[in-house]
Amino acid sequence: MKTLIIYTHPNHQSLSYAFLQKVIQGSGENPGIEEVQVLDLYDEGFDPLLVFNENKRRRDMHKDPNLAKYREQLLWADKIVFVYPIWWGRPPAMLLGYIDQMFASGFAYQDHGRLLPEGLLKGKSVVCISTMKGPPLYPLFWLYNAHKVLMKKALFQYVGIRKVKFFEFGNMESPKGRHSKKLEKVYRYFKTVSS
Repeated sequence: MKTLIIYTHPNHQSLSYAFLQKVIQGSGENPGIEEVQVLDLYDEGFDPLLVFNENKRRRDMHKDPNLAKYREQLLWADKIVFVYPIWWGRPPAMLLGYIDQMFASGFAYQDHGRLLPEGLLKGKSVVCISTMKGPPLYPLFWLYNAHKVLMKKALFQYVGIRKVKFFEFGNMESPKGRHSKKLEKVYRYFKTVSS
């Protein structure tokens, strides 16, 4: 299994970075994971801004040569892991900019004039690992699970990815956040996951 980890946090002293390290550690000890690539969007200097004009059309985004490397990574991966904080009830703008550009028509899905498009990333699986300041049930009861609906239904299922797992950790700025236990949970998952 080939695993692509997409890390989105500007600070390498953050808790998100600690989760990234646990994903890498667990994956490295899992005999079923043959190779791991890490894409750190901030370190990479990824440009999240969409630009459309007379020279750069939206319908051609799936052929943009500046994004070829990232398209190849997504095609290469069997499992795609996203590690990011939840800010204002959603992933960071940097990650949303990556999603806007990478999950483009002609690459991630194809319209055929039917109710739903054909997802072109079938057979892959996704894991989303997110942290937030608020309590764990805040997204469910206050935001009607908007984060999970956005990621699972509006994005991944749309492009053909059916297997999506979430680790959504709350109270992460509190000393009672049980960081060690949550880090260990992620490590154990990646050490033993089989698909």
